[in-house]
Amino acid sequence: MSDSNSATAELKLPKDIAAEKGMVNVQIDGVWHMFPKGTRMIEACRQVKSEVPYYCYHPKLTVPGNCRMCLIQMGMPPRPAPGQDPVYEEDGYQAIGWMPRPAISCANTIAENMGIRTTGELVEKCREGVMEFLLINHPLDCPICDQAGECRLQEQSVGYGRGVSRFVDMKVKKPKNVDIGPRIRLDDERCIMCSRCIRFMDEVAGDPVLGFTQRGTHTTLTVHPDRQLDSNYSLNTADICPVGALTSNDFRFQMRVWFLKETPSIDVNCGTGANIIIHTRGNTVHRITPRQNDDVNSNWMPDSHRLNFHYIDSDTRLTEPLVRENGKHLPISWSEAIAGSAARLKDFSPAQIAIIGSGRMTNEELIILKELKRSIGTPNLTLVPRKGEADELLIAADRNPNTTGAKLVLDTIDPYDQLASIRKSVQNGEIKALLVFGEDLITDAEFTADDLEKLDFLLQTTILANPTANHADIVLPGASFAEKRGSMVNLTGRLQRLNRAIEPLGQAHDDWEILRDLVAAFTGEKAEIFMIEEIFKAIAESVPAFDGLSLSKIGDQGTVITETDYKIPLLENERARAAAGLING
Repeated sequence: MSDSNSATAELKLPKDIAAEKGMVNVQIDGVWHMFPKGTRMIEACRQVKSEVPYYCYHPKLTVPGNCRMCLIQMGMPPRPAPGQDPVYEEDGYQAIGWMPRPAISCANTIAENMGIRTTGELVEKCREGVMEFLLINHPLDCPICDQAGECRLQEQSVGYGRGVSRFVDMKVKKPKNVDIGPRIRLDDERCIMCSRCIRFMDEVAGDPVLGFTQRGTHTTLTVHPDRQLDSNYSLNTADICPVGALTSNDFRFQMRVWFLKETPSIDVNCGTGANIIIHTRGNTVHRITPRQNDDVNSNWMPDSHRLNFHYIDSDTRLTEPLVRENGKHLPISWSEAIAGSAARLKDFSPAQIAIIGSGRMTNEELIILKELKRSIGTPNLTLVPRKGEADELLIAADRNPNTTGAKLVLDTIDPYDQLASIRKSVQNGEIKALLVFGEDLITDAEFTADDLEKLDFLLQTTILANPTANHADIVLPGASFAEKRGSMVNLTGRLQRLNRAIEPLGQAHDDWEILRDLVAAFTGEKAEIFMIEEIFKAIAESVPAFDGLSLSKIGDQGTVITETDYKIPLLENERARAAAGLING
C-alpha cells in the first residue's frame, strides 16, 4: 500500500469523530453541523439560526405535531445494496437523497448524515398551503384583537403566506368572548387548534380542564362540563397562545403592546423570585409577564403574583412625607422629616429603640439598615416573617422574596428571631421608639393599636396607607418593587436583580436613600453614597458570598452565591419530564 493510501485509511470519518462525542452530523441548508443525539430537528435548526416557523410546538410541552407549520425537507443517504459498503465523498460525508415530500421538524429527531432544508420551493409551497388553511376561517379581528403586535399568525402570514386569499365562501362562525374563567376569556373563532393551552394545563399546571370538542372546521376549544379555567396558573395559557384566542381580562383592551416598554426584573411575592418582564407606558405599569429562566421559574408564573401590581398607583398610595400633629397627619418636607426623626431618636437610649425591617427589602437596603442599627447602637433589629401555603409548583411557603439575602447580609441564622421579644418589650414599655421599614405591624406582625400607642415615637416607611401608618408620628413614602433597583437572593441561593421600570410617584424616595439620609442625620456626617452600585460594592467587600460581584455581573439570569437545600417543585417536575424524553426542557 502506498504512503498516501495509508494516510487516507488512518483518517477518521466525520461520523466516527461525532460518535466519540455522542453527537451526530447534520447538514442544515447546505452547512454541516454537529448536535447531540436525540435533538429534535426544529431545535437543531434553531441552534444554527435557520428559522423554522411553528405554532403548536413549545420546548416545555409535549409535541402533538398538529399545526404542520414547521415543515422542512429531509434527506438521508441512499441505503447501499446488499454486500456494498457506504460511499463517502471527499468531505467524508455520504451523498444525501432528498425526500420528495416534507416532514414536520418538531416531532422528528436528527440522525447521522441527515440533511435538512428549511427553504426551497417544496417547503415554501407547503407552508403557503398550511397558512392558507389556517386563515380560511380565521376572523379579520386584527384591528380590535389584543394579540395584535405580538401575534404569530400575523407575523407568519406575512413571512410565509400567499398574501391574498382565494376563499370566497362564508367563514365558519364560533363562540366569541366566552367567559371560561375568572381571569381569562376565549374567542373560539381565533383559535387555530394548536393545543398549547390544553397541554399546559394538563402537563404543567396539573389541572386538565381544557379540551377540544366537535370535528373538522367546527372544532372548538372549551372547558370540561361544570368546570372553569380558574387555576392560579391560567394566565400562562394567554402567554403561550400564538393568536388572540385566549386573552387576559386584566389587560384586555388596555394598551397596544407596541407602545409598551419592557423591563426585565424579578417577582417579589415569594421566595422563588420568578423572573418577570414589567410592561410600562409613561409611568404606569400595564402588565407583568413571566421571563424565561430555567433555573428559577422556567417560562411560567402564578396569576396571583403577576396581577399584584395595581396597588402601585392606587388611591391609597402615599406620595409625600407626613407628620402627625394633634391626631392628624400633615404634609412635611423631606428635610424636616429626616431631621425631625433623627432629633427624636436622640431622646432615647439605644436599648429603648428597636428597628423592624422587611424580608422584602433589597440587599442594598438591608446593609444600610444594618448600618443604622450600628449607628444607633441598639441591639434590637428584626424582620417580619411572612408565611403562606406552598402550591407544589412555583409559590413558596416563604412569602418574603429575600430571606436568604437577609441571612447573608445581616449575618444571622434567623433574621426574624427577635420579633416576638421586640413586640413584648413594646407592650411592657421597655422599647419607647420604633423604626418600621416596609411593614404594617398591625396586619402582619401581630401588634395591636394599643401596643403602638404606648410608643413615644413611631416612624414608618411605607408605600400605602395602612393601620400602622395611622399611629406613626412620621410616615415616609417609599418605592415599590417596580420603582427601585437592587438585588435579592431567592430560596435556592440565586442572586438576582430588581430593575427600575418606572419612577417613584410624587415625592416618594427609594428606600435605600431614606435609610442613608437617616444614618447621616443621626450621626451628623455628610452622606457620601449617591449610587446603588456603591452600596453593592460595600456588600461585596463585607459579605463573603458576594465577593467579586457587582450589580452588572449578576446578569439577567442571576448567579448562585450560596447553596441551599430548597428545590423548586415545578422545575423538578420539568427536569423529570425532560429526562424521560417527553419534552426538550
